[in-house]
Amino acid sequence: MNSKDQNPLSPKKLLLTKWTAVKPLHKRKHFLVSKVILPELAEQAIEFVELEAVFDQHSQVIPWRELKDSGIWLQGWI
Repeated sequence: MNSKDQNPLSPKKLLLTKWTAVKPLHKRKHFLVSKVILPELAEQAIEFVELEAVFDQHSQVIPWRELKDSGIWLQGWI
């Protein structure tokens, strides 16, 4: 069992978590989950989160499951 299995990501617990981009773009390396985007219908699953760059407050919406890809994101500010 790897660490991902021991600590699975839950979209409901992502708010204000910190992330580091493996390949920074435009000096944007460190990000904060600023919003968990709730679906229109309550019974639908959460699909997206909004990330805000610490460097310049640029926001982007991504599928939250992308944060599980360690080739793109690392948890915490590294």
